[in-house]
Amino acid sequence: MIHQSGRKKLNMKSPHRKAVLRNQVLHLIEYGHLVTTKPRVKEVRRLAEKVVTLAREGNTFNARRRVQALLPYKVSTVLKLFNDIAPRYVDRPGGYTRIISLGRRVSDTAPIARLKWV
Repeated sequence: MIHQSGRKKLNMKSPHRKAVLRNQVLHLIEYGHLVTTKPRVKEVRRLAEKVVTLAREGNTFNARRRVQALLPYKVSTVLKLFNDIAPRYVDRPGGYTRIISLGRRVSDTAPIARLKWV
């Protein structure tokens, strides 16, 4: 029996979780780093790596359509992904991001981490 093979629920309903993860991937693409809780960073990394893998194929119609289906909110950020970020990782087989632990948050002692591009 394989336990814990699914995604983390992050204490949210499915549409809310999907929107939060999309917005955080857009923030990562736009600013180059993201600081949030460690479980959320791990889920954002999964989506970000998938998006970069799709964008690595090149600026084709089908690749852009598939990425915009995952990140429909900002077209300018998708263009930045295809023009700036994806070309850096054409020869890399995976692992486009790095997680750096930043300790615990003072208010509620939640583990905080930074996600950034390699």
